[in-house]
Amino acid sequence: MVLGGLLGTGIGRADPVQPAFQQVDMPAHVYDGGWEHFVGGGVASFDCNGDDLPELYAAGGANAAALFRNRSEGGVSFVAETPEPLALTGVTGAYPLDIDGDGILDLVILRVGPDRLMRGLPDCDFRPFEDDLGFVSHDRWTTAFSATWEAGNSLPTLAFGTYVDRRDPDGPFEACDATLLYRPEGGRYGAAKMLRPGHCALSMLFSDWNRNGRADLRVSNDRHYYVRGGQEQLWKMEAVPRLYSEDEGWRHYALWGMGIASRDVTGDGYPEVYLTSMGDQKFQVFDPDTGGPTWRDATYDRGTTAHRPHIGSDGRPSTGWHAAFGDVDNDGRDDIFVAKGNVEQMPVAAMEDPNSLLQQQADGSFAEVSVAAGVASVARSRGAALADFDNDGRLDLAVVNRRAEMEVHANVTPGGNWLSVDVAQSPPNPQAVGAFLELRAGGRRHIREITVGGGHAGGSAGPQHFGLGVAGTADLRVIWPDGTVSPWQKVSANRRISLSR
Repeated sequence: MVLGGLLGTGIGRADPVQPAFQQVDMPAHVYDGGWEHFVGGGVASFDCNGDDLPELYAAGGANAAALFRNRSEGGVSFVAETPEPLALTGVTGAYPLDIDGDGILDLVILRVGPDRLMRGLPDCDFRPFEDDLGFVSHDRWTTAFSATWEAGNSLPTLAFGTYVDRRDPDGPFEACDATLLYRPEGGRYGAAKMLRPGHCALSMLFSDWNRNGRADLRVSNDRHYYVRGGQEQLWKMEAVPRLYSEDEGWRHYALWGMGIASRDVTGDGYPEVYLTSMGDQKFQVFDPDTGGPTWRDATYDRGTTAHRPHIGSDGRPSTGWHAAFGDVDNDGRDDIFVAKGNVEQMPVAAMEDPNSLLQQQADGSFAEVSVAAGVASVARSRGAALADFDNDGRLDLAVVNRRAEMEVHANVTPGGNWLSVDVAQSPPNPQAVGAFLELRAGGRRHIREITVGGGHAGGSAGPQHFGLGVAGTADLRVIWPDGTVSPWQKVSANRRISLSR
């Protein structure tokens, strides 16, 4: 591997500190529209001009989607500069992904209508792939996405999660559409394979949950429309994909599923998951002892329910959407951000529903700190991005709201040391999707899988951020997607480094 880095600054702290964010001025942008845009509203965070500062591409629903160029110098700052090919209406979300392996990130755009694969060109220019890949999308209501590289393929496998079949005359209840799976056939995509039953997917994630070298597809579904007979799903990605059964360790679980976040919080090498819902949000810990895909609920043990508004007088249940793990105070413990907001005017759910920031404590429990942190917006939040927008080593926050302006918050927390790690390898998978980063620092072990998907209708591509607390150095290695293990390397804190295979 080739190791390169840029020295930064930072201070170490042994104890948790109160996270602090400051909202920054942004060009006006609103996610809006009728019932087809009650869901969606995602944002993609990625660098499209090679300056190591991530741009934001935000869904607009009935409004045009918008690209915000990053102009952060001495503080977080964005300007609206949307190339015409990206100024699409009907957009529910987007995910950055280097589809063609040319080292420039492309965009997968989810829509009410045909989805789009947009080829990234220099300086944040984009053009449709047209027929170059053979990708054909139809008029569906797409609300979830994930991608992975399966062995031997020159293109990524793509999964699109659809919501209600709008053409079903007996809908919308019990009218959930199928998941669409595009597996490459040589250098092109064939027709989509339908994964049925579909239960109205609102989030999905390919993950190598048992470290066997194959990523399976987890799907979070909305029981509001599947009503009965549905559940969360995990597809075993064999030659002919099939659902895992309860006999194999999968546990039947039904909820108003909106978003998935995955992170190894316990340090055992296997991912925990955080599931957003209407009602309480679920934190599930992986159980390796069953030998199968078993996650056990630890929501109340960890204090992560976020089930009712934590400010104001509205005591009705919360509605969670995007969720993201990230160490916002750089103390070496991952925290959780949850975007929340009423679907529209649902009387059984809270109308003023503040976003949550759950700070992990020393004992592994979580505490609500969003009000003091300055991120407890009561807008109808949907998608979000937790990323370092100005390369100061602190995770900043962007939130897309329904019928309210998008928000960006700069992280000003006086936290601990940090490390930011870019990982790259040769095509066809230059992002090294499916790789695992292992980091040891301050007596803690961090295992991070590089994935594309999850959240609610949007995701981030870029360096992996680690909080290090008071540790001034860390040991780091990569398990590459083909299973090759790099040697351990010692690296200094407060740097952005690049690991190239």
